[in-house]
Amino acid sequence: MTVIESALLSAGASAPTVVYLSGDIDIFTTAQLRQRLLNTLDYSTDLLVLDLSQVTFCGAGGLGVLLGVQGRAQAQGIRLALTGVPPRIARLLRVTGLDLRFEVMA
Repeated sequence: MTVIESALLSAGASAPTVVYLSGDIDIFTTAQLRQRLLNTLDYSTDLLVLDLSQVTFCGAGGLGVLLGVQGRAQAQGIRLALTGVPPRIARLLRVTGLDLRFEVMA
């Protein structure tokens, strides 16, 4: 899995921090992903957006990482949202009921 992080800032108001994810989020990549996302929270704006458009697979461990990071973000006053959610991952979120826990942006 490749993680490309990009903090976007605009003049005046702060824009969201956007993290682009790609590849598989599975048992082999969750530890690294968790650490990178938690590190990102240290310099994130009020909104952290995870772009999943290039994610090819997300297992149970990946869902756990997303939930854990969301909880940590909320504790720090940061909103976490998902964007670019591929149909197969959107279905996974619906089946698990997690579509009600995550804010999904178009």
